[in-house]
Amino acid sequence: MGKRDELIAKYADDLKNKCGMDADMDLLTKVTIGCGPAIYDADASTVAATQPGELETVKNNFLVKKLGLSDGPELMEAINKALETYGMSERNKYRAVVYYMLTKHFGKESVYS
Repeated sequence: MGKRDELIAKYADDLKNKCGMDADMDLLTKVTIGCGPAIYDADASTVAATQPGELETVKNNFLVKKLGLSDGPELMEAINKALETYGMSERNKYRAVVYYMLTKHFGKESVYS
């Protein structure tokens, strides 16, 4: 099993055990690939939930640019909901897991098809 496959398995485990959802493995794989080399970098692979600038980056670069959503207060609400689902006390909130939950939340799976 390659490094990416190991990470995808870890992300699926987080979705199941920390977020209480069963992963659509095909979509999770595509979201992970979409994160690019960031998944291999310890800092870039996680979302710093306590840093407002990081949340703006998730909103602008992922929700607006990647998923094609219009900017509005509901985007930040969805990000916060995803982070709460992950668990605010959870130190490592993996970017691919957060992006997966946001993709599902907005019904934008078609972006990855």
